[in-house]
Amino acid sequence: MGLMDKIRGEFIDIVEWTDDTRDTIVWRFPRHENEIKMTAKLVVRESQVAVFVNEGTIADVFKPGTYTLETQNLPVLSTLKGWKYGFNSPFKAEVYFVSTRQFTDLKWGTQNPAMMRDPEFGMVRVRAFGTYSIKAADPAVLLRELVGTDPEFTTDEVDEFVRQSVVSRVVTALATSGVAALDLAAHQNEISTRLAGIISEDLNLIGLQMPRFIIENVSLPPEVEATMDKRTSMGVLGDLDQFTKYQAATAITDAAQNPGGIAGAGVGIGVGAALGAQLAQSLQPGAAPAAAPAEPSRPAEPSSRDQAPTSAPNGPPPLPGSTQWYLGMDGQQVGPLAQAEIQALVTAGTATTDTLVWRGGMVTWTRLADVPELQDLGSTPPPLPS
Repeated sequence: MGLMDKIRGEFIDIVEWTDDTRDTIVWRFPRHENEIKMTAKLVVRESQVAVFVNEGTIADVFKPGTYTLETQNLPVLSTLKGWKYGFNSPFKAEVYFVSTRQFTDLKWGTQNPAMMRDPEFGMVRVRAFGTYSIKAADPAVLLRELVGTDPEFTTDEVDEFVRQSVVSRVVTALATSGVAALDLAAHQNEISTRLAGIISEDLNLIGLQMPRFIIENVSLPPEVEATMDKRTSMGVLGDLDQFTKYQAATAITDAAQNPGGIAGAGVGIGVGAALGAQLAQSLQPGAAPAAAPAEPSRPAEPSSRDQAPTSAPNGPPPLPGSTQWYLGMDGQQVGPLAQAEIQALVTAGTATTDTLVWRGGMVTWTRLADVPELQDLGSTPPPLPS
């Protein structure tokens, strides 16, 4: 390498920036004490602007294109350097490349809920979140107000400041919008567009602008949303009378699927009849929803002083000539029953020969096996002869 080649290598011939990141807004060209050669090439790509700074003063700004650095296209720098006669000597200057593309997918959200007056709910708290994008609007102002001498200025360094400005504007816009909380979703685009313009005016003071601002969601407190869900469920049910009839039919079906049926579930035949009467009443046109059947009261243990039970005041009287029996099952009084119904209970295993029975004319409760009329009910036939 000759002496001239060595000297020539000390000067920078090409000044350019190929950005391999997605978050760098401003990048300073590394000069490393080398001087930029006059007639060097300056390459400014689309979505870039090159700013020359001489001894702390912004000299020249170059838009996208390829330039040959000469005194003719460096008017401010030539004046500062005193090149009045076009003296082509190397010079030292800081070159900042400013990206003018949009930086997207920046998040924002209200850390604390915003208070607003709603015409339907009164005073409510709302939260909101979304995304926004920023870009450099005035490179010179951006360098003076934010970048300074930072060799690499990224979105992380300005994101928090912009986010605070966004949240402040959003809270004010929601509180003064005059839109009901339930209608905010329908006006999100309108509010977003208006806020983008307002926030851009604030950011212009630091050389930035906000091309796009999006409100993704505005939500109410969880307790308010839970109440709204209940109200929505009532609207989905529609006719509550029809729904009550359906519930009554479903309750009887579920009870019948228990082991042993309704009697095996512990409600007894009398309660099963009450459920049937309730269902029949609820299925009548215009009938009011029937209340759930009350659990039968637990009577006292039978004794010799027990009096003959009376029939239900609303029930039909017994048929003439038929004997009405009462059974004591699981501490509960079941009846009146006909002898054929007792036979069905014995066959099903619900009643046994030790079950206490009573009818009119008897002094006290007696075991089923000790009553002459019922002795044959608990007997089992002998095995067939071989």
